[in-house]
Amino acid sequence: MQATTTSSPTTSAARADAAPSFDNLYTHDFARIAVGIPLCRVADPGFNGEQTAQLLREAAADGAAVAAFPELGLAAYTSDDLFHQRPLLDGCEAALAHLLTVSRDLPTVAIVGLPLRIEHRLFNCAVVFQRGRILAVLPKTYLPNYGEFYEARQFNAADEAIAEEITLLGQRVAFGTRLVIAATDQPLLRLHVEICEDVWTPIPPSSYAALAGATVLVNLSASNITVGKSGYRHQLVGQQSARCLAAYVYTSAGAGESSTDLAWDGQALVYENGSFLAESERFQRRSQFVAADVDLERLSRERMRQTSFGDSVRHHAPLLKEFRTIEFELGIDRRQPLPLRRRVERFPYVPSDRQRRDERCNEVFQIQVQALVQRLVSSGIHKLVLGISGGLDSTHALLVAARAMDQMGWPRTNILGVTMPGFATGTRTRDQALRLMREIGCEAREIDIRPSCEQMLKDLGHPYAAGEPVYDVTFENVQAGERTSHLFRLANHTGALVLGTGDLSELALGWCTYGVGDHMSHYNVNASVPKTLIQYLVRWVAETEQLGHAGRDVLIDILDTEISPELVPQDARADAATAEGKGRDAGAALQSTQDRIGPYELQDFNLFYTIRHGYSPAKIAFLARHAWGDRARGEWPDGEHVQRNEYPLAELKRVLRIFVSRFFRGSQFKRSCVPNAPKVGSGGSLSPRGDWRAPSDSEPAVWLAELDRIPD
Repeated sequence: MQATTTSSPTTSAARADAAPSFDNLYTHDFARIAVGIPLCRVADPGFNGEQTAQLLREAAADGAAVAAFPELGLAAYTSDDLFHQRPLLDGCEAALAHLLTVSRDLPTVAIVGLPLRIEHRLFNCAVVFQRGRILAVLPKTYLPNYGEFYEARQFNAADEAIAEEITLLGQRVAFGTRLVIAATDQPLLRLHVEICEDVWTPIPPSSYAALAGATVLVNLSASNITVGKSGYRHQLVGQQSARCLAAYVYTSAGAGESSTDLAWDGQALVYENGSFLAESERFQRRSQFVAADVDLERLSRERMRQTSFGDSVRHHAPLLKEFRTIEFELGIDRRQPLPLRRRVERFPYVPSDRQRRDERCNEVFQIQVQALVQRLVSSGIHKLVLGISGGLDSTHALLVAARAMDQMGWPRTNILGVTMPGFATGTRTRDQALRLMREIGCEAREIDIRPSCEQMLKDLGHPYAAGEPVYDVTFENVQAGERTSHLFRLANHTGALVLGTGDLSELALGWCTYGVGDHMSHYNVNASVPKTLIQYLVRWVAETEQLGHAGRDVLIDILDTEISPELVPQDARADAATAEGKGRDAGAALQSTQDRIGPYELQDFNLFYTIRHGYSPAKIAFLARHAWGDRARGEWPDGEHVQRNEYPLAELKRVLRIFVSRFFRGSQFKRSCVPNAPKVGSGGSLSPRGDWRAPSDSEPAVWLAELDRIPD
């Protein structure tokens, strides 16, 4: 593979004197990609070049790494046979020379379209340049010659060219379609350019370029508009970005193109791995550009994760070896803040849009029900037993169990729900458990576990058995273990399966009692569902009144209840607070899970970007501040129940430290032997038989060291 370097060592040396800003998007492997739609005049390269130059300046001032412009934009696509007139061709090269001059002090890589005379033939080309240097020239591979298109009349296809290098405006530059333009100082930014029709073919050139390492695929298009074409472009660009695990940047011609036979809407699109990022305003009679911040690391990590991408590279290796890499130095100053402009969902597992959220809830619910039904059928067991605490997780598991019984045509009395009050069980949660079981219509039992717990504590010689107020981990886990022990023996006694209720968030944080505790069951429907999604699943069932009006009321009460293990008596906590000089009232509140392990809304955010994308703590903190640092920024799920919290970076860092410590050091042994459970989402399985296999004795040192480098 040939490499041509056009870097500037002096600028990089100057930038090396200062550390990059944490608040700069390029520090975290994002790149701002711009698409310009200049107002044009047919066959007026001077005007078109100046319009393009102005947009290029604006894109550079906006911090863009790349700015792409339409196909044949320096001439106008609708020049038709005028493309064979020397004045137009000379004028296009003069406009390009002007753009090279404009670009000398700009870090932004520009990509413009123009006709070029090469080897006595005419090619429809994309010219890539930066800081006054032409990096590469890529000709169009597929020339449409059907319907309203007559490109083969004026141009030659790329594979008719012989030269691999050409001289353009006095510079010797690489020429061809198998070129990847790579930034040496932003290694994940690797560009490839194709032109219009190329992406409409069964195997676009960009498919091979992606396999050759290109992460940002650029399409210079003209593309006249007809009814329905805009939506099809979205499908085409979105699917190509998804198949290639790449960003796909699409331009098209706008106002000023000839309307002799066609119309033009100036649609520009940016997609990233199938996700829509940005679109221009269509049908505008002005120059415009749009920009999107592309997550280059996401693309790279997806390619590493999906082994079929590597298989494709191996299958096409002979062709891919023909690609040449053209290197350049981007030179964007990372010392100054450059905030991210990108939608980052506060709740990555929960869509903020109500319609999408309802669809998500229904699909998750159906996945859980289908999986449970299959386990019941395959085991030949028609009964379930589960503990009902009056809290979220057991509530949702019971809802799933009830739907499974309905689907099989079995009575809901085949479900044995058991509430088991202990030393710290509140009247609220106990009453909610009983009300819920009544509305579900399952068999309900109440077993007071305090006598059996007292006997075990006495057998252990625990101080509590002697009347001392000692409420340590043994005191807590004796209660958790007794509950699970009762459930398994009830399952033996009634011929049932124990249905687990613990969720994904608890597994990630190790917030469960190992072995004979809430960690274990015969089958668990919640193990792949995070706490924030369970909250919305329960709310969805309530709001759609699937349990009727009375059932809705109890579900809302459960949702309004503080999340708590209810293992330490409130009086004990009040006494401890008094001893610490905090005042008795400070400890009298309900034992709060989130006070101990951090808000679930933040921990689920940390979890998603850790297990789904493998991001570093610094990048997760950067994204978390963008999502959670300002309650006025971005969209929220609707509803009065949404608290709309915001958190400073120091608090985000503190909670992230809890996550890193618990996830990477203290809890993997629990995840290594979890019960069977269905995988629900692409970012949601910690089973060693699913998405996550990890050693139980790993150290979190490298994650914690990076946390220390995050500013407060």
